[in-house]
Amino acid sequence: MAIHLYKTSTPGTRNGAVDSQVKSNPRNNLIYGQHRCGKGRNAKGIITARHRGGGHKRLYRKIDFRRNEKDIYGRIVTIEYDPNQNAYICLIHYGDGEKRYILHPRGAIIGDTIVSGTEVPIKMGNALPLSTV
Repeated sequence: MAIHLYKTSTPGTRNGAVDSQVKSNPRNNLIYGQHRCGKGRNAKGIITARHRGGGHKRLYRKIDFRRNEKDIYGRIVTIEYDPNQNAYICLIHYGDGEKRYILHPRGAIIGDTIVSGTEVPIKMGNALPLSTV
């Protein structure tokens, strides 16, 4: 993975680095927007918790935690940052044409193949049930 270091122009860009493999725009059918209307206000709209609110609009990603595509190989296409949790996620293209997000396995790179099932080899990114490990 190539890391791009920023040239310092303001204190906010000091010691900043970006991974060049990380893509920022997500798939449209795997995201959904949730209206965040709280921002420290009660039912009448009056501020009750000070210093809350603002921030950048965030879209939620549908992440496949169950990994129930059994014995179908998938390929890691992109690695993206998830703004709603402090984690990276991967876009997986499965052999049957389905696309899903999973949490990024540490050490997995773009182009790796993953599979979930009971009789799959134990390697990074594969998912096995606990009864077979």
